[in-house]
Amino acid sequence: MMTTAIHVSHPPLATSRLASRLPYFVALMKPRVMALAVFTAFVGMLNAPSRVDPLLGFVAILAIAAGAGAAGALNMWYDADIDGVMSRTARRPIPRRKISRSEALAFGLVLACGAVAVLAIVTDLRAGFLLAFAIFFYVVVYTMLLKRQTPQNIVIGGAAGALPPVIGWAAATGGIGPEPLILFLIIFLWTPPHFWALALNRGDEYARAGVPMLPVVAGRAATTRQILIYSALLAPISVLPCLLGFAGPIYGATAVVCGGIFVALAFQLHRSSKVDRKAAHRLFAFSIAYLFLLFAALLIGSVGNRGSSTPSWRAASVCSEPAQAEVFRSALGTKCNSTSASPDEA
Repeated sequence: MMTTAIHVSHPPLATSRLASRLPYFVALMKPRVMALAVFTAFVGMLNAPSRVDPLLGFVAILAIAAGAGAAGALNMWYDADIDGVMSRTARRPIPRRKISRSEALAFGLVLACGAVAVLAIVTDLRAGFLLAFAIFFYVVVYTMLLKRQTPQNIVIGGAAGALPPVIGWAAATGGIGPEPLILFLIIFLWTPPHFWALALNRGDEYARAGVPMLPVVAGRAATTRQILIYSALLAPISVLPCLLGFAGPIYGATAVVCGGIFVALAFQLHRSSKVDRKAAHRLFAFSIAYLFLLFAALLIGSVGNRGSSTPSWRAASVCSEPAQAEVFRSALGTKCNSTSASPDEA
């Protein structure tokens, strides 16, 4: 009697292995940081005076998310040696040997190139350039050059994290105006007190890893003083969108109340004792809520202006400007007409 063997197919091992490792590649992109970048970019896009095609806008946001994720992956690739030393970062994929450094490097580079190319194609070359610059600044300037060399690493490197609303605006308009630059300044001033509040309770870890964060180099008193200074600068700057007319009363009230709380917590931290870890934690936790509430209020105001292609504040403040201002805005790549901007200008 002859026996016929029947081949039973099994899922390829490579596919199964890749699926099991997918969560680690997601973690490599720093999802929480990526979510913040996407949210602020989305707000910048919706506050722009030009309408964006929903499909193109969705693709642009995905590209910005991929760019932020690429920056996170490349940051983890370079910092793998110190990530394993600090308890806050020891559970990341590379220290746990779930992903190799070479895989992280390849993944980050491919993701970065793809994100920049897609954003430049579907929106505007300037938006693609800004995304490329943000990735470069975060990976090369901050991670490679500043982080292990100067206590001002967070101050200077914070420029990369402050760029998403500018990128979102550029994706919608093809240019850069003063409005997204103010949003950039808000995030830029928010970054040092946010990260220094975290670093105050992890000074030993940063010292062990050889990272000269301000609490390690200058001590607690100097750090809390700098936190208070930046918080005091942030509070009035955060009200500028309302004072300049491109944000409504909801945003203005949110900025005043949240700014006051931010400064109060910073002052409380400055007056606290060395053994009080709760004061730094309270400021750090509120700083996360602060930025979200601020941009959420801006988003609520922008949704109310979606009824017309050009928001009322933009029509009043831009189209009534003198010819010199019109030339300046033209140089930035934005347009002003006596009527609402057409969808073709997006």
